[in-house]
Amino acid sequence: MPNLLFVYIENNNLSGQIPANIGQMNRLIALSLEGNRFTGPIPSSISNLTLLSQLKLGGNLLTGAIPAGIRNLRVLTLLSLDRNRLTGPIPDFLGTLGELYSIDLSYNSFSGGIPAGLSSLAPKLMYLKLGHNALTGRIPDFIGKFTALDTLDLSSNRFTGTVPSTFRNLTKIFNLDLSRNLLQDPFPDLSVKGIESLDLSYNMFHLGKIPSWVTSSPIIYSLKLAKCGIKMRLDDWIPKETYFYDYIDLSENEISGSPIGLVNRTELLVGFWASGNKLRFDMGKLNIPKSMKQLDLSRNLVLGKVPAAVTGLARLNVSYNHLCGRLPVTKFPVSSFAGNDCLCGPPLSPCKA
Repeated sequence: MPNLLFVYIENNNLSGQIPANIGQMNRLIALSLEGNRFTGPIPSSISNLTLLSQLKLGGNLLTGAIPAGIRNLRVLTLLSLDRNRLTGPIPDFLGTLGELYSIDLSYNSFSGGIPAGLSSLAPKLMYLKLGHNALTGRIPDFIGKFTALDTLDLSSNRFTGTVPSTFRNLTKIFNLDLSRNLLQDPFPDLSVKGIESLDLSYNMFHLGKIPSWVTSSPIIYSLKLAKCGIKMRLDDWIPKETYFYDYIDLSENEISGSPIGLVNRTELLVGFWASGNKLRFDMGKLNIPKSMKQLDLSRNLVLGKVPAAVTGLARLNVSYNHLCGRLPVTKFPVSSFAGNDCLCGPPLSPCKA
């Protein structure tokens, strides 16, 4: 079918290899085969699809490297190869595709560093997702040139060194995920007008407190700062806006005080994780919002009783605190309540008369 302009065959169970002669459909403007079970390499004949604007092959079982012929796709605006088994370095020639505004190579096995050639994509690039690969080295300074960047995901790699001070130029960034790397202090103060989601968890940061540019954000819905060296009283943290918060993860820090004021100011909170801190408060006074599905307060200094409202949660962990009293009837296992002072009732030991 040489006259086809658009092919979207997504989220089915197609298998086998992508046909080697797919390049004969040389009038294609968009090709998406994402969400299937295609195996083998990306065909080299794809280099013939010189009118292609969108190439989406994510969510398959593709192997091998990104073919060199993709450099011929000069009008490509969107490249999505995520969730495959692709290997090798990220090719430098992607920087020659000057119309690209979105690159998603996440959840593969790419190695090496971020190639210098990508710097040519400034200032058009809006989405750069390289998370969950095997990338190494330092985050290059030129990332700060991507002044149109909305989303940057470099999570779950092995990036080292400091986050470049040029990140201050990323004034339009809304989604930033640098979690699970080997990044070190200092973290630059960003000049964002508002951040929607931020994840700096599990690096080697010692932030001391939640950054002021986070506290002042009017639209943030996801904040994850697990194991970021935060030492503060949670009562003292008063964000400008709490209505939009869906997820807050402050686990594995040295945070004291009580989350009651924070949680009670939220209306849409789905998950709150604060395990491994020094929180000390009466859990019976915690108003669990109806929206909440996950709550982890394990390994703190929490007192009081477990409130009946926890029955509406999908996951709960309040183990290793100082809770006491009869448990409400729940579906949670023993591990959710282990290591407390005197909790009783199913799934723990029966309460004494």
